[in-house]
Amino acid sequence: MAKERSEIAESLKWRTEDIYETREDWEKAFSEVEKKLDFSAYEGRLSELSVLRECLDRLNEVGLVLSHLGVYAFMKQDEDTRISEYAALTARVDRLEMKLAESIAFMTPELTALPLETLEAFAADERMKDYDYTIRGIIRNKPHVLSKEAEELLSQEGRIFGGFGRVFNMIDNADFPAPVIRVEGEKTEVTHGTYGVLLQSPNRRTRRSAFRAYYQVYIDRINSITAAFVGNIEKDVFLSRARRYASSLDRALSGEDVDPAVYHNLLESVNENLPLLHRYYRDKKKLMGVKELHMYDIYVSCVENAELKLDYEEAYALVKEGLAPLGERYAALLDEARDNRWIDVEETPGKKSGAYSVSVYGLKHPYVLLNYQKTTNNIFTIAHELGHAMHSYFSERSQPQEKAGYTLFVAEVASTVNEVLLIRHLLAKTEDEKLRKYLLSYYLDMLKGTLFRQTQFAEFEFLAHEMAEKGEPLTKDSLSSAYYELNKKYYGPAVVSDPEIAYEWARIPHLYRNFYVYKYATGIISAVSIAERILSEGEEAVKDYFAFLSSGGSDSPVELLKLAGVNLCEKAAFDSCMRSFEKALTEFEKIGG
Repeated sequence: MAKERSEIAESLKWRTEDIYETREDWEKAFSEVEKKLDFSAYEGRLSELSVLRECLDRLNEVGLVLSHLGVYAFMKQDEDTRISEYAALTARVDRLEMKLAESIAFMTPELTALPLETLEAFAADERMKDYDYTIRGIIRNKPHVLSKEAEELLSQEGRIFGGFGRVFNMIDNADFPAPVIRVEGEKTEVTHGTYGVLLQSPNRRTRRSAFRAYYQVYIDRINSITAAFVGNIEKDVFLSRARRYASSLDRALSGEDVDPAVYHNLLESVNENLPLLHRYYRDKKKLMGVKELHMYDIYVSCVENAELKLDYEEAYALVKEGLAPLGERYAALLDEARDNRWIDVEETPGKKSGAYSVSVYGLKHPYVLLNYQKTTNNIFTIAHELGHAMHSYFSERSQPQEKAGYTLFVAEVASTVNEVLLIRHLLAKTEDEKLRKYLLSYYLDMLKGTLFRQTQFAEFEFLAHEMAEKGEPLTKDSLSSAYYELNKKYYGPAVVSDPEIAYEWARIPHLYRNFYVYKYATGIISAVSIAERILSEGEEAVKDYFAFLSSGGSDSPVELLKLAGVNLCEKAAFDSCMRSFEKALTEFEKIGG
């Protein structure tokens, strides 16, 4: 039974007092910032550089306090979600943030309406160096801004066009009738949570029953889901045309300041290297000893479990050992994180599940939430979350507030670099063949799931938008047929693409976030490339990596990755990741894979 929070050693609990020493301090900060939400004095005056700078400085000052208030409230809530006191604090902060958003709603339209020459002069002025990338973003979007009347109309898009995703969410959750199958004679519901577990069952009949029952729910609702999905695609096409973008992809990537070449390189590289994935599944089929490898077989582990069951202190020491290539400074910060209570370690009743890292500009340090258990996966989770924490730590101490936050495009890079370095360390130090085979399988599955699978989704999303932009009909049949052909292409001849898999697109919620899934794949490609370079080139590669960690959001994420030696506009980074996959696969095969 999990210990109560009061029974956990203080050294294993994060120190929220580093944000606000007492609840009274929080209330005082709340009252003070509540009086600073009125920005009306700046409206109509942003063409004056001194006024604009003052407005932006004040906005950052207010935003900083709100972020500190918010992070304290939700961290305290996550310590024990059964206590409503901190949920109420979070709601109070949300209300202030809404008031602030209303107060500054004039800023973007007013700045966008300024002449191009004025904006370029602002971006070049030394007094605006903290805000130059923000101004360049306004310049980049300027050709796509419409008339005042049209902008006022489209400002409602979030509430209206977000409805397609909300409809799918209701179908997929509130109205999801979990089917019931028999598992060893017992009735078992196939929920979203149990489905993944059932697909890993050693009993093939259980896997097949779960697979067919689960997909039948989506097949039975395919008309409604198709309507929501097609509406979402047509919304993207409408907005891209209304704002004069060449395509929906261009509009989505422009918002992130990402060159479309990155997306196309991803699809081309993965397609060129699909024979590696086909080889992976041929090996899996051989190991399972089955005549046919079906879609409901592919998640079963073919490797005997070789869990590393370590106490937290041992696990932390192992992580630090694995990250030694990053140098003494990184190692010292890992010690500081452990000794100065950045981390909330143990599972307790009511504590938020899972793991995450959180950081806000101006805090003494980042924080990490864990629910540590003695498993291999939990050891890698320590490395993963500390990667996020260190990325935030270096960016927030190297960049001004406006540029400190990194984008979602690079959010998983530092965390995955840590995982790759750790697994390479473990492979280098262990002579136990059973453990080596388990670790290689772990790494291959990580790449298979994040690189290949997410790219399959990304390619389907691209095809669906392309069909709509060409005026081709999007129906349940055309979408399912396109997905089925993609599935056969990705999984290859060793896997039977069961008829039900044609409807997999209908259950992917991330497809309602416009061109989002590809970032999982580019993130792991970048991370593997960086880790491989660190291990092969040493100090110079580490120096470049620290430059990336310290760059925050000071430029396009593609440009920032170049600091670490990764150019996603070229094929080298993609090739490096594929070589890493092939090397691991070859070694796996040599030791009996």
